[in-house]
Amino acid sequence: MNSYDHILAKSVDNGGTCLRKHLESVAKFIVIAARYVGVDTEVARLGALLHDIGKMSPEFQKRLTDKRYSPLELPFRHEIASLFFLQLVDKMLWPQVIDMIVAHHKSICHDLREMGILDLNENFGEEILNFHLSGFSTWSVDAVGLLRELNFPGVTQETVVTDQDAREAYLYALNYCYNTTTGWSLWKGMLIGADHIASAMENLEGCLPVLFTTPNVHFYDRESELFPLSLIGSDIQKKHTFVKAPTGAGKTDFLLKRCRGRIFYTLPFQASINAMYERVSNDLKNDVKDVRLLHSTSRLVIEGNKTTEKAIQDKFGAAIKILTPHQLASIALGTKGYETILFDLQGCDVILDEIHTYSEMMQAIVLKMIEVMNNVGCRIHVGTATMPSVLEQAILNLLGRDNTQYVDLPENVLDSFNRHIIHKAETFTELLPIVQQAVCEEQKILIVCNRVANAQTIYELMEEIYPQVDKMLIHSRFRRKDRNRLEKELKEVYDKSLHGCIVVSTQVVEVSLDISFDLMITEAAPIDALIQRFGRINRRRTTTSVAERKYKPVYVLAPPATRTECLPYSQDVLEQSYKVLPSNSLLREVELQKLIDEVYSKVSDVDISLDAVFVDGKWRLRKLRHLPKSAFVEKLDIDSIACITQEDDETGRYLNATFEERIQMEIPMRYSSLQWKKLKQLSVGSQPFVIPDVAYSIEKGVDFSKIGAEYYGTNSQFI
Repeated sequence: MNSYDHILAKSVDNGGTCLRKHLESVAKFIVIAARYVGVDTEVARLGALLHDIGKMSPEFQKRLTDKRYSPLELPFRHEIASLFFLQLVDKMLWPQVIDMIVAHHKSICHDLREMGILDLNENFGEEILNFHLSGFSTWSVDAVGLLRELNFPGVTQETVVTDQDAREAYLYALNYCYNTTTGWSLWKGMLIGADHIASAMENLEGCLPVLFTTPNVHFYDRESELFPLSLIGSDIQKKHTFVKAPTGAGKTDFLLKRCRGRIFYTLPFQASINAMYERVSNDLKNDVKDVRLLHSTSRLVIEGNKTTEKAIQDKFGAAIKILTPHQLASIALGTKGYETILFDLQGCDVILDEIHTYSEMMQAIVLKMIEVMNNVGCRIHVGTATMPSVLEQAILNLLGRDNTQYVDLPENVLDSFNRHIIHKAETFTELLPIVQQAVCEEQKILIVCNRVANAQTIYELMEEIYPQVDKMLIHSRFRRKDRNRLEKELKEVYDKSLHGCIVVSTQVVEVSLDISFDLMITEAAPIDALIQRFGRINRRRTTTSVAERKYKPVYVLAPPATRTECLPYSQDVLEQSYKVLPSNSLLREVELQKLIDEVYSKVSDVDISLDAVFVDGKWRLRKLRHLPKSAFVEKLDIDSIACITQEDDETGRYLNATFEERIQMEIPMRYSSLQWKKLKQLSVGSQPFVIPDVAYSIEKGVDFSKIGAEYYGTNSQFI
């Protein structure tokens, strides 16, 4: 055991990592990151070795191990104590090193708990400095000793950092923080990224992938007449890409082959992200070892005992990362962690797939993200089958038309993608004979509803009428482990089945899910969403001539009569979308843009300029600061809550579970659907509400009619 290994970087509850090991680990990762972006690796290493050296203070060690200290005591921040050792660095490098130390946990001011360096100075003045200097002449000797053992440049047996040195360094840093300019700090983002991946790996023995490697995507140079985009060359002179083409034309391949660096691939929904992750992993398994995915349950999708892969999903340096734009929203809003994401985006290609499918608010945030990513040098590639022209123009204006390879398909090629005969119907009941005929012909039937309750009702009806037919219900209100299982079965069993089946779904099947069924019945939805849904029917093309081509039927139900019944969509949009659809005739790909533009004549008018940190080509937020959670992000997330079943609570299964196991048990719900139900709420994990066992089944998910305290105590029923 080394002489300083008893000094902890983290409490025993958080792994009990010793400080020496942590500093060595962060230094290793930051050198890799610095080399990637081309900044001085030695300066980066100095900042990494100093960023937590203040944890040598006995005051920090006491608070780490003894939870009984009085809240009336002055706050102790190890970042401030770490600044005391700036004298060990050439003063010309102090700004970079301060960037790496002073705000790697807290914003320097307006921190939520007022723990930033400027907050503490405003609240306590010189008292906070004197408190941190208490006993410094004693413990600084050990700190210097540890740095010497870590081969910190220039530190010898004779090196001493005095109280006066520490005071001078602190006052310099304080003045520096008061006078920061607008912008973001690459050094801060790099240090936080290295700190996080080091923390994730310190207690693991898994083999870490090589970080910051450019993926080899030459696999996607393949050509096929069935995928017309594959026959179009990549214009390497153009920085950005805009591709508009039907589902199945080869957009994914084209967007990926346009990439020149590390790749961020964004998609709207969890199901589509999981499917894309599996697709890319399988396509590139011989060439790319570091493909990651990021959403609320991404750690569950990594199968087997791949502990390392689970731990680093959200960390920097991936060759390819597949995620939703929500995970990138902080770069537009300046919320915590945005500098690390901006650092990770350096030199990257960002693919934005079907971004128009978001709410108006998220769409406004995505447009701002495009502006920020373009400013920091990202290559941006947009793909769509159904984007309104006004949104397309807004994006092209941000990217610069001369910098963008614009790709669409000529009319004769678009005609080869005509696949669907559209029929309209007033009610589902009148379509039961159509379903009966399809069942007799062993067709694969996909029924899509806008609301979970509607999907459950139709599934129960299908169960009653066709008990012998293979069937599935899939929506968002399942336990996450059940949802993952259903997604896998949908792709690997139902889609590939040679026999008839019935799948009842909600919107979760709309985007980038590579399934191809024979018949669709769908509730009315916005025209762009409908076109995406239609892409799950007759999806896979053949070399059959136009004259011999078979068209598959899609039946669209009329919109409900009231605005409430139309939720989550606008009644006006549903009615207009239903109106523009053809009836009992072929839906022509060449006419889709006209239909979309009839429904959507303007871009979202949600104004986020007051919350955005980048406006009119300039940064508004000062360096080393981040904002409390954005009001816009809160509006996106505010109605989200987790639930678990009564059994998972009462057996202690949730209480005693690991992080991943808890996520698997959780059911994502809306708070508004639970707030008056008087349900028990736990104080651990995600603080889930507990729903009665009778309100959940592995086949149907949550039964909203049985959510309420009055159902507690009923015997568990997993029907």
